[in-house]
Amino acid sequence: MMSAGPSSLVVTALLALHHVAAFTCNAQRQCSGRLRRNATDDGGRGLTWTGAQYRFECDTVDALLRDDGRYVPRNNIALRAQICGNDLYLAYPRLRSGVPATVATTCLFTGDACEEAVLTPFPCLSVQEQGKSGDVQNAVDVYLDAQEVLWILDTGIVQTLDSDAEPLRTGPPTVWAFDLNTRKLFNKIDLTCLTTPMSRLQYLVVDYDDTNGKCYVYVSDAANRAIIAYDVVESKGSRVVLPKAIAAGCTKRDVLYVALVRAECGGGAAALIVTYLSGIRAFTIRTEYLRQGSAGKVTDLGVKPDRMVFLGTDGGTKLLFRYDASPDVQSWDTALPFTAANISPVYRSGSCFLATQVMVDQDRNRLMVLESNFPDFIQNTVGCGIVHNVRVLEGCF
Repeated sequence: MMSAGPSSLVVTALLALHHVAAFTCNAQRQCSGRLRRNATDDGGRGLTWTGAQYRFECDTVDALLRDDGRYVPRNNIALRAQICGNDLYLAYPRLRSGVPATVATTCLFTGDACEEAVLTPFPCLSVQEQGKSGDVQNAVDVYLDAQEVLWILDTGIVQTLDSDAEPLRTGPPTVWAFDLNTRKLFNKIDLTCLTTPMSRLQYLVVDYDDTNGKCYVYVSDAANRAIIAYDVVESKGSRVVLPKAIAAGCTKRDVLYVALVRAECGGGAAALIVTYLSGIRAFTIRTEYLRQGSAGKVTDLGVKPDRMVFLGTDGGTKLLFRYDASPDVQSWDTALPFTAANISPVYRSGSCFLATQVMVDQDRNRLMVLESNFPDFIQNTVGCGIVHNVRVLEGCF
């Protein structure tokens, strides 16, 4: 395993999307480390859990992982998530040591098969061993496509927030795809040839071409001011460098957001909304140009009201985001002009909590938000474990 130099600290840039200087308080938490249903839920409207309790193959595995430091509950935080049926799929980045599984799943709603919600490594623990060649190393983003395939962005660099150890490159930058119906590996894309030692890969989205049905993966590379566009069928891709104007006002270590919007849910022309966290303006790029290896005509949407943290979309034209360090989730219909008048709040997180993902619950025709006391994690004031909430966004689907 090679130590990762400062220029290649991929995940460190991910943290910039959650500016936490204004947060100094700790959320109330229980020390049991157990997942628990929200006591105020009615009809499965949300889920709350503290810490990270896993269902491993047996108690012996749990004990061994804890004894050798590979399982430290307080170092586990879910930052990204997707919903498929009754299952919630979570990305647990290996920002510190002690994260046994970087991708996990749990039941979202109560029912006969899911009376007690616990985390299960996905697809299993044996394919996520840190430092093991050929395994998933560090999932920083997950994306569920229309074919119920879960795509995972794996930076291959771990321990970027660990004060006791240097960040390590334990694997190549990789995109993994698992068929959720079979739990089998659908595809594996090594991005080494499309990246550089400076690359900071942060977000991915997946789309299908309406004309030929081909699947395309798009990954943001903040350090290179680029979008990696990959044709899954042809097994080839390109790194598309974006215009310099996109980086106006940015810091050296910034976050490059991408969000996929379509003219209508489930179909229509597709485009990426693109912006840097510190960027002054937002832009849109049609995916048809990226598929050709070019940025094509990049449209300037205008000046942003404030620094924006992209959280997700509704699968159609609506972009969900929050302003930097703000607990309010905002909605903008990208079919309308990018003005303050067309932006409205749809949800507010509780004290000390910030949203990190908005996801579509397709079966129930609604949106849900993942939030946590993320600021405590960054400041290392977690205590027993991070508190996570999954909540319904009312009336915005």
